[in-house]
Order: sequence, then C-alpha cells, then structure tokens
Amino acid sequence: MNFHRVYAKIDLDAIEHNINILKKKLSGKAKLLLVVKADAYGHGACEISRELEEQADYFGVAEINEALELRKNGIKKPILILGYTAPQFFECAIENDITLTMFQLPMIKELSRTASRLCKSAKVHFAVDTGMSRIGWDVSEKSADEAAEAFRLPYIETEGIFSHFATADEEESSFADTQKAEFERFCALLKKRGVSIPVKHLNNSAGTLKFSQTYDMVRAGIVIYGLYPSAQIKNACQNDYPLIPAMEFITHISHIKTLPAGKSVSYGATFTSERDMLVATLPVGYADGYPRALSGKGEVLIHGRRCPILGRVCMDQMMVDISEVPEAKIGEAATLVGKNGGEFISAEDVANAAYSFNYEFICGISRRVPRVYYKNGETYKTVLHIDV
Repeated sequence: MNFHRVYAKIDLDAIEHNINILKKKLSGKAKLLLVVKADAYGHGACEISRELEEQADYFGVAEINEALELRKNGIKKPILILGYTAPQFFECAIENDITLTMFQLPMIKELSRTASRLCKSAKVHFAVDTGMSRIGWDVSEKSADEAAEAFRLPYIETEGIFSHFATADEEESSFADTQKAEFERFCALLKKRGVSIPVKHLNNSAGTLKFSQTYDMVRAGIVIYGLYPSAQIKNACQNDYPLIPAMEFITHISHIKTLPAGKSVSYGATFTSERDMLVATLPVGYADGYPRALSGKGEVLIHGRRCPILGRVCMDQMMVDISEVPEAKIGEAATLVGKNGGEFISAEDVANAAYSFNYEFICGISRRVPRVYYKNGETYKTVLHIDV
C-alpha cells in the first residue's frame, strides 16, 4: 500500500473560496494583506503564497527568516514583517525588499543609517499601540513628534501605519471602538505635523468579518484557512461569510489486535479494558501535533464512525477502540480532523478538548507531517518539510 503515515490535506479550492468571500465583503475598498506567518498557520507558507500571489497586495509574516523564505521561493509581492526585527538584520531586509515594522525612534534611526550606507530606501510601516500593550508608539503628542521625525529620516520610505485589535473577536465592541478612536487620533496627530501615510490598516481577521470600516488595507489571517477567530465571530458571521476549512489531518491504521478483558493500554496503564475489544494502533502522536491532552477522551473517525482514544497519546502513536468498526483494515484512513463518511471533527473540537484554541492547534502540526495539496478534488502537490 502507498500512503503517508500521517499527513495534512490542504484544500486549495477552499482557500480560494475563503479569499473570494473576503474580496466580496471588501468590494474593492481596501487592499488585502494575507498573513502567512507560522508557516501559513501550518498550511505551508511557500505553497500558499505562490498560490495566492495574484490575490494578495501584501503578505504578512512574523520575523525575518519567514520573509526570506518567501523571497527565496520566488515571492515578489511586498512582504511586511509584523513584529520586531533586530538591527543586525536591517541590511538583509533592505537588500531583499522586505518591509519592516518600526515603533521606536532609535531603532528607525539605525535603520536610516543602514539604508543610507546602502543607498537604498528602507520600507517601513509604523506600529501604534492602541490597547494591545504589545508593540507600537503609544498615542501621545510625544510619540507623534517621534514618529514625525522618523518619517522624515533619509532613506526611510513609510508605506503604512497600523495597530492591532485586542478584542475584535468578542461579541462586545466597546474596547475595539476605543482602539479605532485612538488609532484615528494618532493619525490626526501626525497629520497636524504634516505627515501623511498612504496605507492605514487596523482590521485583523475578526475585524475584517465584523466591521464595515476597512481603512486602506485589512490583514486576513486565520479566515483564509477557513477557520473563524472565535465562536462569537462564527455565530455572528457564518451565515453571511460561510468559510470552508482548508485543512484535514489524516492518518492510517498500522496495526489491529484483539485486546482481552483486563489488559491495559499505553503509558501509565491509565486504561484497562473491561471486555474484549478490537483495538487499532495509529502511527500519529503528540510529536506530529496531535494533543496529548486528548489522551483517553479524544475521538477519530474510521469508516464514518467515532472511535475513542484509549489511554495516553504517545509521541508517535496512539490506540483507538474500533470494536464498532470490525470491518476496518490495516492501511485504511483514520481522520483526526475533517470529514469521514457522515461525521466531522473540526479543528475547534480537537483544540477545545485540549484546553487550547484553533490557532494554536493548526500552528502546532509539526514539520515532519507532509502537506498534501489538493486542487479540483485531486492531489496537486506533496511537500515534505524533512529533506530526504
């Protein structure tokens, strides 16, 4: 039999559908920054960026190496590093036409000196702290003075200014409204100082779905991949904006055995059978990104039926009860996340049971898990992150 031990199935048509949903909502009123940090939330940054380059106005990443990986793989569109970049990487960023986030005057002065030495402009977006208390200039006259000074430094090309919502994924909007007002106040303070920045952006995935105001650009992250930022956003938006999850997580049965009553399963012998059972071993574990927290309480789908996990999830394997699926055979698929027959396990189902959330779970699917891309219902490409 020819199959992967475990793999993440990525539906490119679903991602295309989700992008079209966003574009329809934006109606051409705003640019689209597609967030592909954390390996495109586990979906494969290079493949997703290549697939979506025509759709994107910008790509967003978290740090310099993610940006360089995209450039190395032929991505030409603007790439914005949304977080901090250390000064030792300024030259590399400028040489590779990577846009940096700036939020401290000494930092941007150092960037200006580096750019002047190279005789090349350094592209930047200013970050503003409107309530996240993470990075950014605070909203004050002093910070506006600093940002205005930074704007006028030689070889600094300020393309944009942005802030980040802290609570846009919640039902109540008053804090987000305060952040909008603070963002607009800082932009007004800059305007008073003769500073006009072309691209303003505030909406993350939740804000993009929830709010009508878009400014000049939105940053779409988890929604690209067909997941809602929170249960509240899903309940409020899924009828108008029906996203399709792009990822399924699939393994195959490696062993089947009859377990006599009184036998224990897995580390710690935390499960002991009270009856004869049919047990399947699956070659997937927490090192692949399946949460150990689901030991003894998670389920997988085999032949469209739910099969409980028995005992502890191991690093590379786990055991499930297939007594209700006696026809199951070695080599057949077991769905960890996705559809199987008439049943469905969502990323949220797995994440919530592990006391986590969908972002963390999908980002945690490890590099040893092949990504298998599908288009028009057929296998399009397989990417192995381990070079063999």
